[in-house]
Amino acid sequence: MTNQNKATIYAGLAVLFWSTAATAFKIGLKHIDFIQLLFVSTLTSLLVLAIILVWQGKMGLLLTQTKGNWKRSAILGLLNPFAYYLVLLKAYSLLPAQIAQPLNFTWPIVLVLLSIPLLGQNIPVRSILAILVSLAGVYLISSQGSPFGLEFASPLGVSLAVGSSVIWALFWIYNVRDTRDEVVKLFISFLFAFIYITPVILLFSEIRIPSFSGILAGMYVGIFEMGITFVFWLKALKYSSTTSKVGHLIYLTPFFSLVLINLIVGETIYWTTLAGLVMIIGSIIYEKTRK
Repeated sequence: MTNQNKATIYAGLAVLFWSTAATAFKIGLKHIDFIQLLFVSTLTSLLVLAIILVWQGKMGLLLTQTKGNWKRSAILGLLNPFAYYLVLLKAYSLLPAQIAQPLNFTWPIVLVLLSIPLLGQNIPVRSILAILVSLAGVYLISSQGSPFGLEFASPLGVSLAVGSSVIWALFWIYNVRDTRDEVVKLFISFLFAFIYITPVILLFSEIRIPSFSGILAGMYVGIFEMGITFVFWLKALKYSSTTSKVGHLIYLTPFFSLVLINLIVGETIYWTTLAGLVMIIGSIIYEKTRK
């Protein structure tokens, strides 16, 4: 098997598992609140990443981390997974999955906007057009099938879903400058996230033994949304001759996700959700093709 075939398989697995995340979120939120779901999933992911580090023989790299590395990981862990998933799961608790999922997928456009003040980049007309089209897509998705009516999704939920994309874009900008081993970085980030979520659950929720379905959903999210799937994606990028050969597969995720949301969660997909999602994905691809 060629390296490119391996890359395609790993990328396909990552897209498949990430496509199930929105459905798993909604199932989990039926049984436990968003803070408890994050607590269970963070702990699960931390254990999974620890097993992967042992399997790869990289546990020793934790001892080589400098004080600056630990400080950097404390900030990265605060952004993702702690703040990112805390905001995103709250959005899912307020919105239908078919609305929260595509709104969260606006992060590449948000990344373009943040690159202006944080990276000192100029924004060309092509990017401005892409942003406007993406915003129109956000409007369509938020309208819940009535773009000319007054029935809109929860303003707080929409703000949180879009806000999660801002947090992810910030995380991406700061993480891309960190050249440490990716799995080691992920493990330490989840370690700090677990430290952050523990007082939050004590203050704003409760530590209790949730229902079996709640535990199962949290573990699934921890394994297949947060943990092992990131490793699959990193392997896909490692084996692929170019990032673009596997990178485009990620745009299939929200469409597969809508199919599962319809079949498993039982949501009737609005035409505005599909139209808005096509506009957002189209604007992202259009912006990425600029020279």
